[in-house]
Amino acid sequence: MSKVNWAIDPTHSEIGFKVKHMMFTNVSGKFDAFTADIVNEEAHFETSDIRFTAEVKSINTGNTDRDNHLRSADFFDTDTFGTLTFKSTAIQKVNEGQYEIKGDLTVKDVTKNITLNAEYSGLMNDPWGNTKIGLSLTGTINRKDFGLTWNAALETGGVLVGEDIKLNAEVQFVKQ
Repeated sequence: MSKVNWAIDPTHSEIGFKVKHMMFTNVSGKFDAFTADIVNEEAHFETSDIRFTAEVKSINTGNTDRDNHLRSADFFDTDTFGTLTFKSTAIQKVNEGQYEIKGDLTVKDVTKNITLNAEYSGLMNDPWGNTKIGLSLTGTINRKDFGLTWNAALETGGVLVGEDIKLNAEVQFVKQ
């Protein structure tokens, strides 16, 4: 079976995250500039080679001051480390339409193997004749594993920013 190339449809995709703020509420954010592609055998998602890159300066939490702090050396240091990347290393089917995607996530030149849970839609054709696939991805990473260690202690105990980052992505890919 021949290989098929898929490119992300950025107008129908969102790459986001959530982190605890002050130990009790979640703050959400996303990356506005990203690219991704998949190469696979069309009918076999588990054969996919998935690559993703986000421009870290495009981080958007809906608050300019917070976004600028995240871009600073306290967090992502975007002047030195402009992108974060993910490359799949293995995909395993769990149930019908459910997969585990293992891969290498690189943030600030630190690479760690992570696991993402994926809900795969299968093949769909849009009204304009384009063949698409859709994925819903979730996972959790510890930000300190990637050198994102800044924090502030709270008077009442605990810290300002949680360590666990919940990743979430809703993405569509178009057959090339």
